[in-house]
Amino acid sequence: MRNLLNFLLKYNYWLLFIILEVFSLVLLFRFNSYQGSAFFTSANYVSGILYEGVSEITSYFGLHTLNRDLVQRNVKLELEVERLSQALKEYTKDTTVISQMRRDVLQDYKVFSARVVNNSLNRTDNYITINRGSSDGVLPEMGVIGGNGVVGIVYHTSSHFAVVLPVLNSKSSISCKIHRTDYFGLLRWDGGDSQYAWVKDVPRHSEFTLGDTVVTSGHSSVFPEGIPVGVVDDMSDSHDGLSYLLKVRLFTDFARLNDVCVISSKGQKEQAGLEDSISIK
Repeated sequence: MRNLLNFLLKYNYWLLFIILEVFSLVLLFRFNSYQGSAFFTSANYVSGILYEGVSEITSYFGLHTLNRDLVQRNVKLELEVERLSQALKEYTKDTTVISQMRRDVLQDYKVFSARVVNNSLNRTDNYITINRGSSDGVLPEMGVIGGNGVVGIVYHTSSHFAVVLPVLNSKSSISCKIHRTDYFGLLRWDGGDSQYAWVKDVPRHSEFTLGDTVVTSGHSSVFPEGIPVGVVDDMSDSHDGLSYLLKVRLFTDFARLNDVCVISSKGQKEQAGLEDSISIK
């Protein structure tokens, strides 16, 4: 208390000056229309800038939720578009069947949204960790998709996390096909640039052109048919000369991967079990 009194006594002239200045400004702006108008205009301008800044900050922190919802919706739309495309080929004249197909398109799949919490790019065997695990319904051998296309396959899970084997891993092998002509091969990554992978074992008699879209073939229980993978950027002969190697520019940008979706077909477990029983024998 004594220090406060000493401070007031020491700077009493300055305090009196500030009080008189504030009082004079109040009188000036209150009883003079021109000065009052100028003051309120400036005050509104400053307030507008502050509100705009607060709004931008709030919007920025809301982008994560928005992006996660968009990724999940994009995955659902991809599944729907591919199923509808197949339906149109068979039922071009039956609109009732197509409408029913649209309603039922996602009933065969479970979709879990997740966020990437750890990611690597520069190793021969890269891994991705997501914040969903067995307690959320995520299990090994489920497919993982980003907003632009295929990401990888769930490799191992704990209660609340899962490790994903991405395309950028030497052990990854995903069945893909040329969307336009249906010729298929295996998507592999041999290291190097994270934007490119190779589709191997493409038959010599297959038809394709540079720029063709590569999608999942649906020849496994992990990914449904038609999930985007990338576009053919270059081609070369295989080492034995019996097939083609297609260099594919991936749609998924692994360096900016944040939100993903884990998908699972309701018949995946049964199909995988049957195929494993045959391979064991």
